[in-house]
Amino acid sequence: MDNFQIETAQNVSIQQNVANVSTRIGSFLIDILIIVGYYIIAMLIMNALDLPMSMDLWVVYLLLGLPVFFYNLLFEVLMNGQSPGKYVNKIRVVKIDGSKPTFGSYVLRWMLRLIDISLASGSVALLTILLNGKGQRLGDITAGTTVVTEKKRITIEDTLVADIPLDYTPAFPQVTMLSDTDIQTIKELYRNAKRKGNHSVIVKLHNKIIGITDIKTELKPIEFVDIVIKDYNYYTQ
Repeated sequence: MDNFQIETAQNVSIQQNVANVSTRIGSFLIDILIIVGYYIIAMLIMNALDLPMSMDLWVVYLLLGLPVFFYNLLFEVLMNGQSPGKYVNKIRVVKIDGSKPTFGSYVLRWMLRLIDISLASGSVALLTILLNGKGQRLGDITAGTTVVTEKKRITIEDTLVADIPLDYTPAFPQVTMLSDTDIQTIKELYRNAKRKGNHSVIVKLHNKIIGITDIKTELKPIEFVDIVIKDYNYYTQ
């Protein structure tokens, strides 16, 4: 499933890592197993007590069913957007802007489970999630929420690896004075600054690197930082 990016009122970009459908289904099945286990234990206890059939007994059965009826609502409210199944798979319900949902948001998405999941056996939820592109079923759309993964998704762009030609000749051996953490931070800031056209950040990176390594250069900041990243990977590969 594609992730999506939003812009807050403060012009801050937030990347939402949407939980994929298979993970959400897996979480749903874990929750179902927990509910089935609860019913089995409850029935065993009731049978062991050997209570006579009466109207009062039906009240007991009704009370035993309430935790199941409110299962998702209770856990998502008490566990900050997670049911036990979501907790196991490290996914969570959040507002579309990444903030914590209100109680009303949890109630809305829980109420619409009847349409999304219960009546249609999950087909409406699945179809809506696939078509929506933001990980939202009908309940999420109504409540302004989505389900995101808390697992860090690492791509080749997030590593220290840089594309270096076979005949590459490094220019600055002083880059070995930098640490892996330094170069990772430099790479991330440089990549984001280039994407957003934020030249001032690149200039600050240029000055910071020179301050640490004492490199002398007449290169433009954008060219210099790019070479530093490549040189570091050349010397440390």
